[in-house]
Amino acid sequence: MYARRRRGYFLMMGGCLVLFVSAWAFVRLWSMPAAIAMCVVAMVIPPVAAMVANRRGPEDRWWDDPSGDPKSDEWWDELDGKKRRR
Repeated sequence: MYARRRRGYFLMMGGCLVLFVSAWAFVRLWSMPAAIAMCVVAMVIPPVAAMVANRRGPEDRWWDDPSGDPKSDEWWDELDGKKRRR
């Protein structure tokens, strides 16, 4: 799950870099509006890539779900203030 999200993030950011660099390296020589359009598309990609990378999948553990490890769950409950320290 983490590797899939990470791979998606890096593919999107790589595409963003390719769009930006190619727009100003050689596309601008043929069409300035196309280069600007490519930069606008490249500008939209990083926030979308961040959302993809930080999306919680159905198999991911949510922050308040018990993990099954009693010691870990007790520690997290103490940090969250759900149980008082003894």
